[in-house]
Amino acid sequence: MSGQTDTTRTVTTGTAQVEPAPRRLTRAEKRAVAAKNRLSSPAASVIALLIAVLWTIPTLGLFVTSLRVQNDIQADGWWNAFTRPLFTGYNYTSALDTGLGESFVNTFVITIPAVLIPITLALLAAYAFAWIPFRGREVLFVTVFALQVVPLQVTLIPLLRLYVDVGIAGSFWTVWLSHTMFGLPLAIFLLHNFMKDVPASLVEAARMDGAGHVTIFFRVLLPLLVPAIAAFAVFQFLWVWNDLLVALTFAGGGATPLTSAIADLAGTRGNAWFLLAPGAFIAMAVPVAVFLGLQRFFVRGLLAGSVKG
Repeated sequence: MSGQTDTTRTVTTGTAQVEPAPRRLTRAEKRAVAAKNRLSSPAASVIALLIAVLWTIPTLGLFVTSLRVQNDIQADGWWNAFTRPLFTGYNYTSALDTGLGESFVNTFVITIPAVLIPITLALLAAYAFAWIPFRGREVLFVTVFALQVVPLQVTLIPLLRLYVDVGIAGSFWTVWLSHTMFGLPLAIFLLHNFMKDVPASLVEAARMDGAGHVTIFFRVLLPLLVPAIAAFAVFQFLWVWNDLLVALTFAGGGATPLTSAIADLAGTRGNAWFLLAPGAFIAMAVPVAVFLGLQRFFVRGLLAGSVKG
């Protein structure tokens, strides 16, 4: 019996394939594994939960305040609403009657082109920097990247004078052009890095099949850049929607966005300051919905290209 067992073991051993030795982890990979273990521990989960609760409390307070009657808002803090629940939707109606409804529509009119225009231009520029060789390409790309460090405030007065001279001051064009110029450096830099991560063999194979730049851009690269486009779109949407400085400087008249209308509500209607809470909640509802709806693409866009292998 023992001999039969030994024979079986020998045959099994002789026919089995030898598995390769496991690859040794690099130092960066070891740190990543250690960080993952620490972040997935029960203590880290409890800390993350506490931070999420603390981060949500101001939003909850803003929402509760927006639903309280004016006398209760002026009498005590929002936490007393749970002991004396008296809520109304009149504050939202009053806030919309002050002109926030029109400004809400204006914000959409401003934000959507201010997101689409820089993405379109940045995609074309990033492709040129990544896959079209031309003289001075590196210098020009470094110059575009360096524009990110230029303070936004130093450009406001020169741009305003230019818009006045051209005759488009106070229109939607001034806000669209301004947000496009301010967002292009980051968009070009981000999309260029993603395009450079695409294997060169993939582009060369498309060229061997007779594909030109237009076909390579739309059929090969563009489907791979969806996470990067979504990540920048979320960044740009949140920035343009919540922007106040550019709106106060360039937008006016019928192009006033929501943030500027809320600031005007606080400055010129001091007797109706209780309407700031519903106005602020109206302003933040859309960015929160956009972020929650696109967070999967947002995270993929931030992490894509961060590791190789």
